[in-house]
Amino acid sequence: MRTNQQEFDRAQQVLVGGVNSAVRAFRAVGGTPRFIDRAEGAYLWDVEGTRYIDYLGSWGPMIVGHSHPAVVERVRASAARGLSYGAPNVMETELAERISTLFSHVERLRFTSSGTEAAMSALRLARGATGRTKILKFEGCYHGTADSLLVKAGSGALAFGQPSSAGVPEDLARHTLIAQFNDLASVQALFAAHPGQIACVMVEPAAGNMNLILPEPGFLEGLRTVCSSDGALLIFDEVMTGFRVALGGMQQVSGVTPDLTAFGKVIGGGMPVGAIGGPASVMDMMAPLGPVYQAGTLSGNPIAMAAGLATLELISAPGFYETVSARLARLVAGLREAAQAEGVTFSAQSLGTMAGMYMMATPPRSYAQVMTQDVERFKRFYHRMLEAGVYFPPSPVEAFFFSSVHGDEEIDFTLDCARKAFKGL
Repeated sequence: MRTNQQEFDRAQQVLVGGVNSAVRAFRAVGGTPRFIDRAEGAYLWDVEGTRYIDYLGSWGPMIVGHSHPAVVERVRASAARGLSYGAPNVMETELAERISTLFSHVERLRFTSSGTEAAMSALRLARGATGRTKILKFEGCYHGTADSLLVKAGSGALAFGQPSSAGVPEDLARHTLIAQFNDLASVQALFAAHPGQIACVMVEPAAGNMNLILPEPGFLEGLRTVCSSDGALLIFDEVMTGFRVALGGMQQVSGVTPDLTAFGKVIGGGMPVGAIGGPASVMDMMAPLGPVYQAGTLSGNPIAMAAGLATLELISAPGFYETVSARLARLVAGLREAAQAEGVTFSAQSLGTMAGMYMMATPPRSYAQVMTQDVERFKRFYHRMLEAGVYFPPSPVEAFFFSSVHGDEEIDFTLDCARKAFKGL
């Protein structure tokens, strides 16, 4: 049996940083990444045979747990008929029909192979539909690795964005404007400075990539008003929140309807998938009907469609969200109580089946606030929990995820570990 460290050393010889997605390298928390050998239900096992309660959930899609028999059987049956066709299949239509019944503005969909691709294509569609070039996003909101979206704030809310990754041309980044999440005034100021020039506002309606940050009352409603008044499109990036916070996503929770929605994660049931959805008047501007080109060989592939259909059937069961959300709320309350008992400055909150924990007194409302938490304390807490057998996302700025197979046993074990981890923290 090889150790996690041996596997990491081996991986670094052939994979950049030893990983295929940067956060997996544990740079945010230090230590050695766990190399996962298998997963089932609420648990992960690494190559050393250690079992962990999983609150990563593959960063969101595993809402019914790992290797759910219904999902696995649907995938197995589909795989037996072929892995990829590069041609239309009926399951694409069936999954699109299911999503469109849950999101009122979605008359047409286009499947992609990832959330990044969905967000990138939504931007291109917005620019094509409006004839405008500038886009507006929020500091700390993550929409994948498309060049236009890898931009952070410059000096002041009205500054043009500066690239936050090498390889992103400044010429492209200058078309990306940066506002502050939960600060409607920063959005209004950018629209006032660039009237009739902004193609779209893209936002995580509940942020999950600067940890879980909830929109304040009136914020999403304000975005809807500003976009409608100026002729810009409002894009909700529900790759993470879609089917996570509610069956109808943040749109159901907030009552705010965007022009376009980017989907991912849950709709693939663990398989690579993304989608863009919206009204026919906008979506039909995509090829082959319109001038905005978008294509992908593996888009709508039968394996991903099968997994997505099986997962959506499971989470559509009556009472699914009420039951899972109540269990997660008990876990979050227990974490707060455990920290308070030890005098540790800590807060936590949940929304549907997503949650966030912060080494600060109250949940943050912006990227700037979440960055003020005690990161070193988080690192110590993280590794104590990991060593005890609890796997949270390896970063202080990531939400964590709950599933329908996390029950009282898993919650009680996690809280017992937390009480010990908070001691002397």
